[in-house]
Amino acid sequence: MKALLIHQHGGLEQVRFEEIDNPEVGPGLVRVKTKATSLNHLDLHVVRGLPGRDLAMPHILGSDGAGLVDETGEEANRFSIGDRVMLNAVLSCGKCEFCMEGQHSLCIKLHLVGENSGGTHGEYFVVPEANLRKIPAQVVFEEAAAFSLVFQTAWRMLKTRTHIRPGDDVFIHGIGSGVSTAALKIVKLSGGRVFASSSSDEKLKQAHQAGADFCYNYTKTDVVQEVLGATGKRGVDIVVDTVGDATWLQSIQLARKGGKIVTCGATSGPNPKTEIRLIFWKQLEILGSTMSNQREYDEVVALLGQEKLKPVIDRTFPLSEGKKALEYLQEQKQFGKVVLVA
Repeated sequence: MKALLIHQHGGLEQVRFEEIDNPEVGPGLVRVKTKATSLNHLDLHVVRGLPGRDLAMPHILGSDGAGLVDETGEEANRFSIGDRVMLNAVLSCGKCEFCMEGQHSLCIKLHLVGENSGGTHGEYFVVPEANLRKIPAQVVFEEAAAFSLVFQTAWRMLKTRTHIRPGDDVFIHGIGSGVSTAALKIVKLSGGRVFASSSSDEKLKQAHQAGADFCYNYTKTDVVQEVLGATGKRGVDIVVDTVGDATWLQSIQLARKGGKIVTCGATSGPNPKTEIRLIFWKQLEILGSTMSNQREYDEVVALLGQEKLKPVIDRTFPLSEGKKALEYLQEQKQFGKVVLVA
């Protein structure tokens, strides 16, 4: 088969689309004939190399995928050949204290398809059958491939970690990424108001069309003062910060007294300046979040099937043009997900 892969870490010049052996199907595993996959910033991090990760090379990229069941291994009997399936990339041990409590994203051996093991950006991918779900009937492959990682992440952040309630004000930094656009959809579904920021007027226009109530270009206005003005100097109930270094101090300023800041990433850097005095004076809650457990994943897939949640797809590329798609993602011009079609 052909796949999008790297032979060593570095820049995107290391990415190749080339022939590789078909993945083998062992006990409990399922091979899927890929119809669509989607890109995540994780792909860019894997190409550059992640601390503590020693990947077997060549390494196939990709953590989101959807397709048709092609072959099942022994002890894998939940699916039939030809079933339409989508992937949950969370790989957990199923045996540690956290897995036994149903908290799979806290697993002591947590890793992700495409991050520690071979990924989805190929003509086939092989994963444990427990990580697959049937695609709801009315959902196309591109939507299924664009959905899982970002929606399960945003769902846990907002529903489980911050316990969003109807009427909550939620600020989302850097609107346009997969997680931020998923968060926007979940806030609106939950009955909240969305405050969003970007350096792109076009992205802000799209965010407003998608349901954002207040949109701010942070290169043209004082976002903190604007939000305090819009909320009667109160601030917002929840801040969704996936940016890190560039936005962290602003997040502390934006949150109301007793408010919550939730983070699942740090695309601008992991070591931001902070203001401890504001944290204790405002009695803020700072919450980390990563991916989801299986129950949370099933909840968002059910909402996908009910057409209550749907991914925003910016554009699609052929799988063979995956390097070009990664370059586009790296430029951060997208609003929503970038999808590869096999």
